[in-house]
Parts: sequence; structure tokens; C-alpha cells
Amino acid sequence: MGHSIQSSSAGRSAQVRRLKIGFILARSFTLSAFALFVDTLRLASDQLDRSGRVLADWQVLGSTRHLITSSCGVQVAPTSDFVDPCQFDYIAVVGGLLTVEQPVDHDTIRFLKHAASKRVPLIGLCTGSFILAEAGLMKEHATCVSWLHYQQFRERFPDHEARPDRLFNLDRKRGSCAGGSSAADLAAALVRRHISSDAERNALEVLQIEKARSQFDNQTRQPLRDHVEDSRVAAVLITMEQHLEGGITIEGLAASVGLSRRQLERLFTEKTRMSPALAFRRLRLDRAKQILLTSRKPIIEVALDVGFVNTSHFTKEFRRTYGRTPAEIRDSAARERQAPGEKGLARLNT
Repeated sequence: MGHSIQSSSAGRSAQVRRLKIGFILARSFTLSAFALFVDTLRLASDQLDRSGRVLADWQVLGSTRHLITSSCGVQVAPTSDFVDPCQFDYIAVVGGLLTVEQPVDHDTIRFLKHAASKRVPLIGLCTGSFILAEAGLMKEHATCVSWLHYQQFRERFPDHEARPDRLFNLDRKRGSCAGGSSAADLAAALVRRHISSDAERNALEVLQIEKARSQFDNQTRQPLRDHVEDSRVAAVLITMEQHLEGGITIEGLAASVGLSRRQLERLFTEKTRMSPALAFRRLRLDRAKQILLTSRKPIIEVALDVGFVNTSHFTKEFRRTYGRTPAEIRDSAARERQAPGEKGLARLNT
């Protein structure tokens, strides 16, 4: 089999062989990413709504046949043991909740490493890229990561190249996607390469998807909850989020999208009603608030994480934005997390 993600369909024989995908589901996997990917394959292979497997085939692989529970509670049973990975054109790992300590077992990791040694392309769907990176299988490849999980990916794998701007990425023998509907976009790209544009169009029409987005499209997200339509502003906001701790100037941000500082400032004022410097500060403070509410890091460490050099400046800017100090925000959240029943129990125990 040709195991290259970058391979072209040109020169393919008249008789189309089936595109074969092996799926590995993590514990608490994301059902939507799996369902959208596999249904794109099914509909691309369909003939007169018979749900056949004429042009594509797939199996759910597992070290056991035990049911695997998704993050929403729906369970899926593996349909195949770990067979020769060369039977598949791609092996896709469907990730899920990052709070699960061991999303896949040691047999699964061994199988993935064996597949990589056989040069079978591996794909991380949603947080499946975390599983591949943890196994040491993404070091030399750019990884598409959801903006929601970018900071966690960078903290866990600081020596990996991550792309929180793209919907999905195909880099030689590795693929990755941000999750959600981008799983359908990635599947459609593979269908177009290995089957045909007609098969891709059929699948997307049935799924009520107007057209597949490419791997160069930006993730559909609004970092500042504003409706930013200009691609240059969106690109700069994403770059800002990648450098919250500092290390980049407004001039550097402007140059990254082919503008001067003054041009970027005018563009930001027009599209976001704020300057690039203010947008950068907002992103830093939003991230700081998230860290304060989800960790026990000392406030000085939180300040340094988002580019402030001392707590006094950080506290001043934080209070100006949110009306309360970092300590007050954290204390208030801790009180709110204590349920009424727990408060009553505490009173009974005093």
C-alpha cells in the first residue's frame, strides 16, 4: 500500500481500491470527532443509501473487545484485534478528555509504535495528538491543536511544533485535527485524495456541509469574543496567544502579516475597536484569570506566565480589568465551589 499522506491520486489504476482506516478510541474519547470522520467515509463509499463499504472500509482496533466509553457516555465495541498495521492506509487515534491519566493501554502504544516503524501514517483526531506525542510519535511533525488545548499541549510537549491556527494538518506521515467538525474536513481531504472528488462531494452533501475546509483554513473561534472577519487580525490574535509570556513586539506582529505597526494599529482599531497592545493585554489577563481559577499556582508565577515582570503591575492591571485583585478572584471562586450541602455539613461538624 502507498502510505504517504502527501501522495497524489494521479496515475491511479482505473479500478479503485478501498481506502482503509483503522480507528483507536481512547478512554473518554470524543464521540463527535469519531462519528463525523467515520460517517464521511461511509457516505463517500455509499451507493444509493445502502451504507456499503465499496470504496472505503474501517475497523475499530483494540487490545480487547471490551466496550470503550466516550466522554458523553455512549459506548463503542472494538471490531478487530491489533492486526498487521500495513493492512490500513491510515490509523486514526481518537482522543478525548485530557483529565484521563491513561487514555490508552501499553499494548496500544506498542501497536502505534509498530505501525510508525512500518511507515503507516498516523492521525490524531481531537486530543488524539496528545496520545501520539506522549508516545514520542509527533516530535518531527507539526501538530494541529485546538486553541482550547494549545497551552496544555505546549506545557506537556515544549519541544513540539504546534499549530493552534489550523483546522487540521497533514505533515508527511502524520495527521492531526482540532476536533469537532474539522474531523469531517480531514476525512473529506483523504477521501478526495484516495477515492475521488465526486465521493467527497456526495459525503458532504448528505452531511449538509456546504463545502470542506482546507488545512489552511483558520479554526472557527473568536479569541476576544468579537466577530473578527479580517484574516490578518485573526492571525495576529492567534500569534499573540502563542506568545502570552512575551518575546514578540507589536512591530513583529505587524511584520508577520505583512503590515507596518501603524497599518496594524489602524486595522485593529477598525476591526476590533481596540489597539493591538490592548488586545494583547486582554488576552494575557484572560489567560491569567483562567490559570487562577484552575490551579494553585502562586500569583507571582501566574504573572510571569502571562508576561508581567512583577505582581504589583499585574495586580494593578488585573483589578482595572476585572474590578477585583487576583487573590480576590481566586478566593471568591473557592467559596462558590463549596456546594450548599457541603456548607451545611461543615456547620454540622463544628
